[in-house]
Amino acid sequence: MTTRDSNGQEPLLARGPASDHSGDLEEEEEEEDALLTGQRTNKQQRQRRRQHRSGASTASVVRSRWKEIGLFVWALVATGAVVVLGVVYQHALSWGPAGSGSGSGGGGDGARPSGKRNLIFMVSDGMGPTSMAMTRSWRQHTEQVPWDEALVLDEYLIGQSRTRSTSSLVTDSAAGATAFSCGLKSYNGAISVLPDHSPCGSVMEAAKRKGYTTGLVVTTRITDATPAVFASHVRRREMEDGIAMLMVGATHPLGRMVDLMLGGGRCKFVPIGSEGSCRNDDVDVREVAGDRGWNYISTREEFDSLGTEVKLPLLGLFAHDDIPYELDRQYQNATYPSLEEMARTALDALSVATKDSDQGFFVMIEGSRIDHAGHANDPAAQVHEVLAYGRTVAAVMEFIKHSETPTLMVSTSDHETGGLATARQLHSEYPHYHWYPGVLTNVSHSGEYLSREYHAHLSSLPSASTLSAALASSENTKTYLTTLIADSLGIHDPSDQELDLLLQRPAIAAYVFADMVSRRAQTRWSTHGHSGADVNIYSSDSRAARRLAGSRENTDVGGFLRWYLDLEEEVGRITDELRGYMGVSTGAGDTSWLGSVPGDDERLDGQDHLDHYAGDHRRREVGGEGCEQIVVECRQSPVANEHYQTSVAEPHNHQPLPADSDLVTFQQEQEHSSNSNPFTPNTGDKDEDERDGTCDSARASDCGRPIMDLIATSPEPAPREQQAAQHAQSRYEALVAEQHQLVEKVEHIGRAEMGRLHEAFLRARGEVEGTLGEK
Repeated sequence: MTTRDSNGQEPLLARGPASDHSGDLEEEEEEEDALLTGQRTNKQQRQRRRQHRSGASTASVVRSRWKEIGLFVWALVATGAVVVLGVVYQHALSWGPAGSGSGSGGGGDGARPSGKRNLIFMVSDGMGPTSMAMTRSWRQHTEQVPWDEALVLDEYLIGQSRTRSTSSLVTDSAAGATAFSCGLKSYNGAISVLPDHSPCGSVMEAAKRKGYTTGLVVTTRITDATPAVFASHVRRREMEDGIAMLMVGATHPLGRMVDLMLGGGRCKFVPIGSEGSCRNDDVDVREVAGDRGWNYISTREEFDSLGTEVKLPLLGLFAHDDIPYELDRQYQNATYPSLEEMARTALDALSVATKDSDQGFFVMIEGSRIDHAGHANDPAAQVHEVLAYGRTVAAVMEFIKHSETPTLMVSTSDHETGGLATARQLHSEYPHYHWYPGVLTNVSHSGEYLSREYHAHLSSLPSASTLSAALASSENTKTYLTTLIADSLGIHDPSDQELDLLLQRPAIAAYVFADMVSRRAQTRWSTHGHSGADVNIYSSDSRAARRLAGSRENTDVGGFLRWYLDLEEEVGRITDELRGYMGVSTGAGDTSWLGSVPGDDERLDGQDHLDHYAGDHRRREVGGEGCEQIVVECRQSPVANEHYQTSVAEPHNHQPLPADSDLVTFQQEQEHSSNSNPFTPNTGDKDEDERDGTCDSARASDCGRPIMDLIATSPEPAPREQQAAQHAQSRYEALVAEQHQLVEKVEHIGRAEMGRLHEAFLRARGEVEGTLGEK
C-alpha cells in the first residue's frame, strides 16, 4: 500500500511494489554483509528452497491440467450418455408400448421367441380408420371425456395393411382372410385356395400339427369366410354346408384342425327339414361332430356353466345365424353371450388345456359384425360393434398381463366396409364442417332389428280384400312406423318421403332405417359393399411385432403369424399333402371336397352381406337403355322364424323390386319420362343427391344409385287415383309373396285355402287394373 504525507502526497523516494527481482536484491545485500563480517551466507539453502517451490509449482500446474482434462472427458461422456438415452427413449416411444414380464410377446426387439408361446390373432372385420374415428368421437360426446381421450386400441397401433386381392382392388372377406391364413393372395371368394384353385396350408392347420391347441371365436356364422379359412378349403365361399363338415374334421383330408369353436351359424349344422335348418342336405353335423368327440352346446345356460374346466374339443353355436348386433344383443343378454365373454372363456379354456404341454395355443377372435354394420350402412350399430371389439381387446390384454406363458396379440382388419365418411353434404351449398354423434346416442336398436319388427307387424295384418281396406291398413302402418322410429331411433321428425318409402318398399326397410340415422348424423357411406381403403394393424407388444410396423401387405400379416409360431416349413408340408388329395371325391357324386372350379364369369364375393336371407341367390340382368339392374331370386328360407322373407313375382310391365340382400344399388327403371309404369313413383330434383331416375344414355351416370340417394328423392304430388294404385300395388306384392310361400308349403295346407288365396289375388289384380283404367 502506498503511504502519503499529511498533504496527501506520495514521498519522492517511496518504495515501489515488489518485483520479481526482490529476491535477487536480498541475496546481494546478504553477500555484502558476509564480506564485511566474514560469516557464511545461506545461499545454498535458499537455492534448495527455491528449487522446491519451483517443483511444487510445476506439480500443481500439472495436477490442475489433468483435473481440467478429467472434467472435460467427464462432461463429454455425460453428454454422450444423455444423447444415447434420449435416442433410446424416443425410439421406445415411437414403437409404442412394449410387453413386459412373462406374459409379453417375448423375443425382444423383433427376435422370434424360443420355447412355449401363445398367439392371439384378432380380426376386426370391415373396420377401417374412419370407424375408429367415429367411435372415438361418439364416446367422447356420450361419456363427456376429454377430446384427447383415446380408445383402447389406439394405444397399440403399429402400422397399416394394404388389402387388395388377386381378382380385384377391393377384396372380400374370403380373399382377405386367406392372406392371413396362408400368407398368400387369392381371388375373391376363395377359402384358403389359391388362384390356380389348389389348396394352401393354413397357419392354424400347421399349428395343430405342431402340437398347439387351436380355437376360433366369432359373432357371425362359424362357417363364414374369416373363420372358415383357418380350418377348411373350398373354391367358393358360399359352400358353407361343406365348410361345416370340414371344420369338424369329418371331410378334412388331414382330420380335425381346430379344438374350440364359439359363435353362431347353428342352421348350417342342422339337417334340412328340421326346425332352424338352412342346409341343403339331410346331414346332421352336430351328430357327426359328436361321433368324432366334439362336445356341443347351444344355449346361454350351457355356456355359463362351462367354467374354466372346459372339455375339448368344444363346439358352441348360440344363434341360428349371426349373433345379434351388440346394440340389440345387450337387451338379449340372457340368450346370447357377448364377444368379450366368449373370448374370455376361450382364453381360459385354452390356457388350462396347454398348462402342462410343451406348446401353447393359437386362437383367432373376430369382431365379425363390424363388417355387417358397414354393409347395412348403420352407423349406430357399427359404433357399438367397435366398442364391443375394444372391450374384447381389453380382456385379451388383461389375460396377457397375467399369463405365465409369453403371449402376443396381433389385430387387424381384412378390409374396410361401407366407404364410411364422418361428413355428409346434404345440399348444393358449401357444407358446414360438422357431424353429429349425438344422433347416434339416441338410437337403441339397429336398422336390422327394426326391419324385422316392421315385417312381423306386416305379417300380422289381416288380408285386405278391398282397395279401401288396403288404404286403411296403410294409414295404420304409417302410424305404427312413426312410433317405432321415435322409440327405437330417437327420430321424431320422419319425412313423408321416408315414411312413403318404407310403406312402398318394405323389402329395403333395414337400409331406410339406417339411412335416416346417417342423414341426421351427417355421416356418409359410399357403398353397401367393401372399399379398397388401408386398415390398421395393432399389437400388444410393438417390439415383438416390429415386422408389421409401417405399411404392409395383408400377406405380411399371414407371414408374421407363421414366423412367430415357427411354422413356415410345416405350412409348406401341409400344402403339399393337401394338394395330394385334390382329386379325392366327397362321396357325393364326382365333386371334389374343394368344390368345382368356378367359371370365369361367376361372381363369388358378397356372400356375407348382412341383410339377406339364407338361401338367396343373385343374378345380374340388363334392362332398359342398357342399364344394369339387380334382380333377386328368393327361395323360402327354413329359418323363416328369424328372417322375414319376400318373393316378388314380376307381372306384365312391372319392375321387380330389390330384396334386402341386393340394395347395393337400387335401379329405378323408367323407359318413358311420362311414367308409364304407375308403380314407379315420379321423382323431382331438389338437391345434388337427387336424380330423376331415368335410365338413358344422357343420364348413364345416374344408374346404380345408392339407397341414400333414393331416400333423398322427393316424389311429386300424385293424384289420389295414383296413390290408390300404389297402395293397391303394395298389397298386390304382399299377396304374391304369400302365394309363393304357400306354394312351397302346399303339402301343409288344403286346396280350399289355396283357392281362397287365388281369388284374393285375382280381386287385387282386378282392382289394380280397374284403377288404371279409370285413370
